[in-house]
Amino acid sequence: MIYNRLIGKEAKLAVIGLGYVGLPLALEFAGKMSVIGFDVDEARLAKLRSGIDPSCELGKEAFAGADIEFTASVAKLQEASFFIIAVPTPVDKHNCPDISNLLGTFRSVAKCIGPGDYVVLESTVYPGCTEDECVPVLERYSGLKAGADFKFGYSPERINPGDRQHTLRDVVKIVSGCDSDALEQISMVYGEIVKEGIYRAPSIKVAEAAKIIENIQRDVNVALMNELSIIFSRMGINTYDVLEAAGTKWNFLKFSPGLVGGHCIGVDPYYMVYKANELKYHSRLISAGRFINDSMGGYVAKKLVKKLIGLGKSIGSTRILVLGVTFKENISDIRNSKVFDIVNELRDYGAAVEISDPYAVPEDVRATYGMELIEEPGNDYDAIIVSVAHDEYKSLDEDFFLSHTRADAVLVDIKGIYRGKMHGLEYWSL
Repeated sequence: MIYNRLIGKEAKLAVIGLGYVGLPLALEFAGKMSVIGFDVDEARLAKLRSGIDPSCELGKEAFAGADIEFTASVAKLQEASFFIIAVPTPVDKHNCPDISNLLGTFRSVAKCIGPGDYVVLESTVYPGCTEDECVPVLERYSGLKAGADFKFGYSPERINPGDRQHTLRDVVKIVSGCDSDALEQISMVYGEIVKEGIYRAPSIKVAEAAKIIENIQRDVNVALMNELSIIFSRMGINTYDVLEAAGTKWNFLKFSPGLVGGHCIGVDPYYMVYKANELKYHSRLISAGRFINDSMGGYVAKKLVKKLIGLGKSIGSTRILVLGVTFKENISDIRNSKVFDIVNELRDYGAAVEISDPYAVPEDVRATYGMELIEEPGNDYDAIIVSVAHDEYKSLDEDFFLSHTRADAVLVDIKGIYRGKMHGLEYWSL
């Protein structure tokens, strides 16, 4: 059995893709088994070999005592017998699933697997992708027969960047396999590192679908809050005041408006929309939620422009500071951050916009968005946008904002951090 071979270190486990998902997996397994950590990014590998997590999620203690070899050598993968694939699955510029990198990874793994080996996918995909797209690649390039010569499964990741409570070992893990034997072995392997328990999905498609709807549910609910925020703004009432009042009912779901970015909620629903279209069904609710949430950056920018014009300011001569560019609070992750939509929209209007963030890595912002982070804010801004609820921002008071702004300045508080605390500034929040 593959489980016994892994535990006895007679076989090796490989994790392909060492980002937010793959690295925690690799290090957890490396405390129990012999692990090969594979990634194509040599700069990332150099940091990992020094015990540094480039994503700033794990400390050096996570690397201590780990039986792991970090490599970019595909040939090294031939030493493994259990493969976990955790590479990014983004969308393209048309919001269609881009699985080109995923299929390329499967081609590489196909050249390394042998009889009796296991391949498990963790990346988010649409239901049916593992069996219809990925496994045929394994068969084609390995010459082996799925189910007979090698086993496969799907176990969706549930990593939440910045969350120190719901970690890999503390969240129930969904697993699925191509048959009952595969399901049992995969469950036992993951059971070594997940203390909260294993949920055995009845099929691979069910596991794939479960992952997607976890994020669709949040996306649609946040979209509802964003739409209500737009309506309430026209009524002249504060959305957070409304939510606080409604929240006194025992069964009210406490979602709030905001910018929806990141690698999951802002991307995964498009995989379901794609699959629905393939089945000749037009998804109205999911698509509407995506439209609303994707448009919020532009909405915030336009709202600010109107307020500045209302104060008699010429947009072409205004200076605006944006505090926070990551996709959520207290992390360095800038992937699919909608804050940059606000910046680009304001710059299109002619405003001079500066951005700052205590967590974002300047090199990453420069490479991904072509923008520079400032180290210290100035004192002559016409508006300040606090777009992310970093802990460092929660203690800022009105004196701070007044010291960095001109007369008749606007404070845009996207997350409602300073509600009821600002009196000398024009204040607006979602």
